Amino acid sequence: MYDKNSLKAEEFISHEEILESLEYADQNKNNDKLIDEIIKKAKECKGLDHREASVLLACEIPEKNEEIYKLAEEIKKEFYGNRIVLFAPLYLSNYCVNNCTYCPYHHKNKTIARVKLTQEQIKNEVIALQDMGHKRLALEAGEDPVNNPIEYILESIDTIYSIKHKNGAIRRVNVNIAATTVENYRKLHDAGIGTYILFQETYHKESYKVLHPQGPKSDYAYHTEAMDRAMEGGIDDVGLGVLFGLDKYRYEFAGLLMHAEHLEAVHGVGPHTISVPRICPADDIDVNDFVNAISDDIFAKIVACIRIAVPYTGMIVSTRESQKTRERVLHLGISQISGGSRTSVGGYTEEERPEDTVQFDVSDRRSLDEVIKWLIDMDYVPSFCTACYREGRTGDRFMSLCKAKQIQNCCLPNALMTLEEYLTDYASEATRIAGEQLIARNIPDITNQKVIDITKERLEKIKNGGERDFRF
Repeated sequence: MYDKNSLKAEEFISHEEILESLEYADQNKNNDKLIDEIIKKAKECKGLDHREASVLLACEIPEKNEEIYKLAEEIKKEFYGNRIVLFAPLYLSNYCVNNCTYCPYHHKNKTIARVKLTQEQIKNEVIALQDMGHKRLALEAGEDPVNNPIEYILESIDTIYSIKHKNGAIRRVNVNIAATTVENYRKLHDAGIGTYILFQETYHKESYKVLHPQGPKSDYAYHTEAMDRAMEGGIDDVGLGVLFGLDKYRYEFAGLLMHAEHLEAVHGVGPHTISVPRICPADDIDVNDFVNAISDDIFAKIVACIRIAVPYTGMIVSTRESQKTRERVLHLGISQISGGSRTSVGGYTEEERPEDTVQFDVSDRRSLDEVIKWLIDMDYVPSFCTACYREGRTGDRFMSLCKAKQIQNCCLPNALMTLEEYLTDYASEATRIAGEQLIARNIPDITNQKVIDITKERLEKIKNGGERDFRF
């Protein structure tokens, strides 16, 4: 029985409800009248439910699909403007007791080198990331209660926050580790994490069992209910995601939106972020083994339909995707991207990009500075802002501001000030010149004159006064 208010995985992610929604979408994928009604509702920027959004995803009418893409771009600008938040993943350990069939960290893989960073090595990785200009990290580790216990994760977070190299500082640590207990989530909250991220991988329970044959991750319900335990443990912001290509993409899309609806119904706040990774090659993983892998066109439409259905959420695309693909989906809803990423354990301190411990192949191998310049050239504002998390604008407080479209009063000036920090401390000359021009162009878009005056004053203090870390 489908019940979005239930705390049982099989009730808030109902297999029967998803199948009925997909059948409804198939029946109406060429229904002009209904599609027009759904698009009209979406224009109110209050979102769509999983069934309505599934109709848009299934839509086969070319001119309606163009409307969908155009609306996604408009909604993205309405909520997030032209800002793109930058982050980098930091892999602590690839020891793992699970046997997930799509991940090279799986326990049976004997060809991959197993590595766990010491606190000194973590310090060196963080200094390397700070010297690029990063302020926000996503912490990654395999699931292994012996090698990667919660105490190791907590100690690593403390180490990361403690490091101040030159003008560098990591101001927000998001955490992507295995499903755990309410008690451990409380410890992560107390350690000052930003968002807790956990990918569902697939919402199809039978496929989930096949893809996770052994290890604690094989417990579908425990994994799927993790976000409820995280929020019970005091974590305000959680991030959802599926690995598109493991099962049929329309099934995953519906399940993802149902999970978002469940969090909103039970906790009063939906996902802070939604990530859209898709299956790609890695060590002993062949993408051709996955018959549900999706094309670039389908990927773009998924991004657009998620943006329309969940307008308030941050959307993340990683360096799994090529520059060309990332450029396409930036217009359709993506608000956060990684830059200069290494997906290997200890990869940032290696001059040559190591390949022996990577979790997945990186398609976009440009440096952070190249990514920043690319964004600037497309008239996006690269942002290293972490202000909301540090000012207590999290959970329902953030969502209420975001849904009221008031968050931009803080976001644009914060983005410009953090960009100025990057330009002053880390940028190449070409990036610095282009960035200064971008800042000058965007200051008039701040709606409050008093905020404009304060922002200009702070930009000058960053550029010529040596001061850092201003925020609204």
